[in-house]
Amino acid sequence: MRGRNELADGHEGSNMTKHNSERVREMVRKRYAGIVSGGKSGCGCSTPSCCSAKPPSAKAQSAKLGYSKKDLETVPDGANMGLGCGNPQAIAMLKKSEVVLDLGAGGGFDCFLAARQVGARGRVIGVDMTPEMIAKARENARKAGTKNVEFRLGEIEHLPVADSTVDVILSNCVINLSPDKEQVYREAFRVLKPGGRLAISDVVAIRPIPTAIQQDFEKHSGCVAGALQVKKLERILRATGFASGAVKVKEQSKEFIKDWFPGSGVERYVRSADVQGMKPGRKTR
Repeated sequence: MRGRNELADGHEGSNMTKHNSERVREMVRKRYAGIVSGGKSGCGCSTPSCCSAKPPSAKAQSAKLGYSKKDLETVPDGANMGLGCGNPQAIAMLKKSEVVLDLGAGGGFDCFLAARQVGARGRVIGVDMTPEMIAKARENARKAGTKNVEFRLGEIEHLPVADSTVDVILSNCVINLSPDKEQVYREAFRVLKPGGRLAISDVVAIRPIPTAIQQDFEKHSGCVAGALQVKKLERILRATGFASGAVKVKEQSKEFIKDWFPGSGVERYVRSADVQGMKPGRKTR
């Protein structure tokens, strides 16, 4: 049983103790390991398999999020796990030879798409804290023969990436799961090159999330309970140094969010959003 305040204020990241933060992180890790093994239902983001009897396919969900037919057909089998809430590729404007970092890479779906866009001289790094996800992504890369992608085990709050080495950071419905979102954005700022940019899809709160939802683990690992309010996220972007930080709420996302936990009313509190920002300075190679 969880304590009364274990997840309280988790979406603001202020009152959660170190012990509780680690416990939330471990519960999320176990949940997504279960998705890989098939031993647990996902209930994460776009695949509400623990919430509905006939969950839609990963391809169908990704198509609703704006991925093209070509995108869905060119990634390795098993890379698209249907766990996104948006399409960061649509706002990333990736260029040849860029270095791309994906926070919470999962099976590698967005990494493989990015690899195609940056070309052989570019490089894509996927980071995930779940060993089972990393193993799956590496196997997908091996089967596809993709040479410009690598997957690293690590937490997005403590990235296994050197300072000022990345051109673009992607993430798809992952940062909301972190118990310390400000630290995630500090790390993102650290690893970006001057002139580097964020292209993130995530879930945000459009009004305060009730305590009962915050304390519900299924809704936390399902990308709802940990969502930051928009103004809080904008403050974090400014505080961590990002210029032109912007959070664009996608109101139409209400239509698929209501299917994550049918009948719960979570769609009254959260939406998918595009999060962008740039590290000041002249871009260098």
